[in-house]
Amino acid sequence: MTQPTQCLSLPSEQDEDSSSQAVSSDFQNDVVAGLSQERKSIPCKYLYDQRGSQLFDAICRTPEYYPTRTEIALLNEHAQEIADLMGAGAHLIEFGSGSSLKVRILLDAAPGLASYVPVDISHDHLMQAAAAIAKDYPKLKVLPVTADFTQPSKLPDATRSGHKVGFFPGSTIGNFTGAEASAFLQNAAKLLGPGGGLLIGADLKKDPAILNAAYNDKAGVTSSFSLNLLRRINREIGGTFDPSRFQHEATYNAERGRIEIFLVSRDLQDVRVNGHTFNFESGERIHIENSHKYEIGEFQSLARRAGFSPQKAWVDDKNLFSVHYLEVTPL
Repeated sequence: MTQPTQCLSLPSEQDEDSSSQAVSSDFQNDVVAGLSQERKSIPCKYLYDQRGSQLFDAICRTPEYYPTRTEIALLNEHAQEIADLMGAGAHLIEFGSGSSLKVRILLDAAPGLASYVPVDISHDHLMQAAAAIAKDYPKLKVLPVTADFTQPSKLPDATRSGHKVGFFPGSTIGNFTGAEASAFLQNAAKLLGPGGGLLIGADLKKDPAILNAAYNDKAGVTSSFSLNLLRRINREIGGTFDPSRFQHEATYNAERGRIEIFLVSRDLQDVRVNGHTFNFESGERIHIENSHKYEIGEFQSLARRAGFSPQKAWVDDKNLFSVHYLEVTPL
């Protein structure tokens, strides 16, 4: 019998080192640049170090956070139809794979997949999740790629033959601005190529009370997730943040159709990061994340402009969340 580890393709130590160094350098540059702006901000991708990824998994289990359980229910209900749309022999590429939990629904429904390619910026978390998938699906080629999925990246050589299907769950597309979402979808269309498909989750517009509760859970897990960013800055790039002097703030901006998340300074303070000093007024905010919400037609129009043809959309009976299957539009 084939051993599970033989189906897990690991990057070389040199690749790991160069990838880690690039992420660290980008992290430092982006934090310094973001905090130097009049309206301070830090890209949300840096929320997801290993501890951040663990905390996000915990957020998904809070009673207020409906997207995860709703999307999982939709995937379970329509798994066979999705597998039929993907087709036999596809390479399944998951963007921002995290713990690779939802993809198991697809792996169970489509045992004939050629490979699974999880792509994530958090190397340690990625490798742990990939190893677990390889163990549980010993006949499946698991080809993890440590990369920033918002940037053009190279897929493993093994994916060159056969068609590719992307998987982008969790409404992560909502973290992007309209221009960023369009750029991601355009890059995905090029990466997946002719005949390629994309299964993607998109959160729907709804009662602001439901949205605000989802991003401000009573147990404070989302607050811990946000504040972990400051601890990461201290640990990795020489920051002097005192997380207790900042607080998590998340509110729904109905005009822009998005949740906006900030870290708010509780008082007047100075913080140093890698030799740079940043002054904070009491109440001054660091913008760390947006989560845009879409109507069905609104999202499909975005997909069309980016080079995809919408094939199917599934929505739960409470109209909370949507899952879309798109195909790369032939040239």
